[in-house]
Amino acid sequence: MDERGLVFYTNARSRKGRELAARPRAAMAVHLRERERQLRVEGAVEEVEPEKADAYWAERPRGYQLAGRASEQSGPLASREELLERVERERARFPEGPVPRPAHWTGFRILPDRVELWLHHDDRLHERIEYVRRADGGWDRRLLAP
Repeated sequence: MDERGLVFYTNARSRKGRELAARPRAAMAVHLRERERQLRVEGAVEEVEPEKADAYWAERPRGYQLAGRASEQSGPLASREELLERVERERARFPEGPVPRPAHWTGFRILPDRVELWLHHDDRLHERIEYVRRADGGWDRRLLAP
């Protein structure tokens, strides 16, 4: 999360990336089973700033970076060996030092306009609280039936 919304990273050429380009809206659910809670957020999506994507990329383990460069996420593969060969080619290209972030690997931010909090209760009498953003930037709150 950042001050504007929820951020996730992916290959912009993947199925997910192409779908976001065609219709820049998304929903994200986070289920915390052990806490008996769930958060669902919906809203418009925007690409994060390149500097933010660079900073996150730099924090990823080197193996993740190499895989991120090698994988055509969601694309077909003839075999697992094909993917492993692609990773080895990237490892040969960048044997030491930082692995540069490819332009197609970026982040997206969901700008929330609807948030739902789900709280578990016995007998499926769960508590659901929904917040919907108003045009003035404020939020309306309402209780939903389970």
